[in-house]
Amino acid sequence: MNLRSRTTLNALVDLAREAGRAILEVYHGPFDVTLKGDDSPLTLADLRSHAIIARGLADLAPAVPVISEEADVPPLAERVLWPALWLVDPLDGTKEFVNRNGEFTVNIALVEGGEPTLGILHVPLTGVTFFAARGIGAFRVDDTGERSIHVTVPATRPLRVVGSRSHRGDRLGAVLEALGPHDFRPLGSASKFGLVAEGSADLYPRIGPTSEWDTAAGQAIVEVAGGYVVGRDGQPLRYNRRETLLNDDFIVYADPSHAWHTLL
Repeated sequence: MNLRSRTTLNALVDLAREAGRAILEVYHGPFDVTLKGDDSPLTLADLRSHAIIARGLADLAPAVPVISEEADVPPLAERVLWPALWLVDPLDGTKEFVNRNGEFTVNIALVEGGEPTLGILHVPLTGVTFFAARGIGAFRVDDTGERSIHVTVPATRPLRVVGSRSHRGDRLGAVLEALGPHDFRPLGSASKFGLVAEGSADLYPRIGPTSEWDTAAGQAIVEVAGGYVVGRDGQPLRYNRRETLLNDDFIVYADPSHAWHTLL
């Protein structure tokens, strides 16, 4: 089947929304929090979302392997042979989930040849879903309907910058200072990619490690919407190329006339 078709996109949006409903069932009641080996939090919502998405992807494309935050990751020697894979974060922003601020997402990405070519970002609490695929377009859908989205290049207004709510440190402070006048909005999870993709934000610098399942869906959406996601070397982030699934620093932007990566 064509993994980058409008039919596939619609099915994945439905799948992400199903996972989002399961997340909210936990979110709106009492829940326990445990710590994983890396001291990151884990809840029943993470596990329920993972089970729904893993089952849905297996039904949709049984030959395409899945890498999820909530499952064991095969060694690179095995993964490097895969021409395509799904990268999934069933609940991106578990810290925000635990803090009950609503800033968490469901992330599903298709990676082909190391490049993210399709992405779904669903925000369960608001019902907003950003989604895109190469050759199809980038879109935003909520209870008012669906529309195409595209990045906007800032004119004379102060830059609209989004950044991590839970991982702000001195290095990010230095980047923000170097930008000069700007409006900064702290925000959890991958929803920051969606704001750049739809033209509500101009810049998203990320200092510090993220995992590939945190960024692949958002990068696909931003790039299809006309934006850029690059590392310190100015090159686009690539996936499933290293034993570790950790990304280096990166920056997301709309305006290609500036060498934004030199701020990192």
